[in-house]
Amino acid sequence: MSRTPSRPGPSAERTSLPHGYSMLEAPPTSAEYVRMREVTGLSPRTPAQAGGALDASWAWTTVRDPDGALAAMGRVIGDGTWYFHLADIATDPAHQRQGLGRAVMEDLIARIDAAAPPEPYITLLADPPGQSLYRSLGFVDSAPSLGMRLPR
Repeated sequence: MSRTPSRPGPSAERTSLPHGYSMLEAPPTSAEYVRMREVTGLSPRTPAQAGGALDASWAWTTVRDPDGALAAMGRVIGDGTWYFHLADIATDPAHQRQGLGRAVMEDLIARIDAAAPPEPYITLLADPPGQSLYRSLGFVDSAPSLGMRLPR
């Protein structure tokens, strides 16, 4: 289970969300997670994979629209002390261009800053659609390091 309680996030007061939207420190449901990855063009995941992501993440932030539907999400994977990796930052296409992704990012970063000792190592893999947002939040290329993966 996620290690963060289901309550409004710490940035709910300082981050301006569109009228009627709400921010929570809670994961989406498994079905919502699978759907959000699909509609945003992220690689597809099975419900079993979703379960691992939902249960083993250090933190989640979700944004719900006025009807309670998932509009945006993001999570942090990490050890809670020095290493934090932002993942699954996604906004439903029907809710994009309203600042929801920025609000999710700002909330997760604020939570890392509040919990971690000085100088935490915060990483993410930046797909092209999110790169300008991440740069605007202060992220820089990790050169000379290079993100790598082991294909299976």
